[in-house]
Amino acid sequence: MSNKKNKCKGTHHTTRGIGCGEFFYKRTYGLCLVCLRDWATNTEEGKKWLKKQTAYKMKSNEKEKKRKNKEYKEKHKSIAALINEARKPFQKWIRYRDANKPCISCGVSDSAIWDGGHLYKAELYSGLIFDERNVNKQCRKCNNYLGGNENNYRVGFISRYGESILNGLDIDAINKRSYKYSREELLSIKKEYQRRLNNLK
Repeated sequence: MSNKKNKCKGTHHTTRGIGCGEFFYKRTYGLCLVCLRDWATNTEEGKKWLKKQTAYKMKSNEKEKKRKNKEYKEKHKSIAALINEARKPFQKWIRYRDANKPCISCGVSDSAIWDGGHLYKAELYSGLIFDERNVNKQCRKCNNYLGGNENNYRVGFISRYGESILNGLDIDAINKRSYKYSREELLSIKKEYQRRLNNLK
């Protein structure tokens, strides 16, 4: 807004010469609010301008509404939804970490599809969902069709990491079987593994 009054007199090519000539602080196209309204409702050029302004305002309002809805949904996501979102970059990172390793449980290296398989199942041991020791690259056959191939998973785990690491994981499985994640914790986990993936590119 101008800090001094100016004459209401059209300055835009479509409003030039229109105006009451009175002095006002705020003007649009050189017109005061009253003259602007008269121009916008009584002239063809003004009607076109008003139509564009109305359409722009509606579009802006719709964008703002969508933005607020998105913010609301993000703010009120369930813990289960946040866990699933955090698992995506976490498991993708596990597959990158183990890219040159075979399936932890059967040893194949040519699976068409690779998963991030849990030794201690995610649905039973919530505290180990994001434990990097507990999740390793596993072929789809072992992970899905053989129910995790648990016995061979443990054998492969010991061969790769040693019994002491497995013993530590066994103890954590008991202590963290029912773990309650906070929203902040899950958002932090998701952000951390997205960062790691970005650093790999």
